[in-house]
Amino acid sequence: MSDLRKALEEYIALRRCLGARLRGVDSALRKFVAFAENEGASYVTIDLALRWVRQCNGKDPATSASRLQMVRGFATWHSISDSRTGIPPKGLLPHRYRRKTPYIYSDEEIEKLVLAARKLPSSKGLRGPTYSILFGLLAVTGMRLCEALALDREDVDLKERVLAIRLTKFRKSRFVPIHESTCEILAAYAEKRDRIFLKLVTDAFFISEQGTRVTHWATRYNFAKVSRNVGLRVPIKGRRHGRGPRLHDMRHRFVARTLVDWYRAGIDVERAIPRLATYLGHVHANETYWYLEAVPELLELATQRFVNGRKEIRP
Repeated sequence: MSDLRKALEEYIALRRCLGARLRGVDSALRKFVAFAENEGASYVTIDLALRWVRQCNGKDPATSASRLQMVRGFATWHSISDSRTGIPPKGLLPHRYRRKTPYIYSDEEIEKLVLAARKLPSSKGLRGPTYSILFGLLAVTGMRLCEALALDREDVDLKERVLAIRLTKFRKSRFVPIHESTCEILAAYAEKRDRIFLKLVTDAFFISEQGTRVTHWATRYNFAKVSRNVGLRVPIKGRRHGRGPRLHDMRHRFVARTLVDWYRAGIDVERAIPRLATYLGHVHANETYWYLEAVPELLELATQRFVNGRKEIRP
């Protein structure tokens, strides 16, 4: 193991001890070190970092800037022990982050995804029910994927019809009410799950065929596979399941549909949005207001409401 690789492993271990999740950061930095080793470099330089970022073909500006920022963090730490280390300056690859326009699934598309997930091959008969119900739950509640996967059995109160979301993004907790029909489906899943796994292996509500908590990677893989099967993802060279709408767009759909229904029902959306923001676990209502600009139908409804309001107050 090279000195640079040893330093990286120490850096990763330190960051994790400090509570950093490092989703994707550790794997990206290991690729950078592999690139450096292949180039015969024993320490980090700005030129080396830039060449690594630019050799990643097909990456957009935001990804390139993010990758360089990862290297910058490692280089800043490593420079303490190796004075030869070059630290990429801030703004070397400037890029203004832009949120992706949400894809709003139709009811028919949600139904196709859920039905296709039920048909996923399974040795124990649990894979299909797990992912079909998980996808459906995300669609009807607007929960984040990490929140659904983190649910323990004690968090799912089917008698009171609520889900307990504990210390999720921004360290916030909340209760998410669910419909009676959703409770019935979750109850049927729990009964099937417990028949297959008589011995408790994990506290997780959603479990894999190995009896362990379902992972983010497995969920996204199965979602991509199902999306390809129903025609929601287009084939792309180098990507097994193509490219298309994301699983997180289920949350976007929930928000957009809720706001559209409120506008059409004549509800005072400005007064109601803070409640929706709380339900979603948003820190600020501004995060919810973003949908008014991101979804054309919402912008049109909001504009029409504003125009009609101005007409009513004219003398």
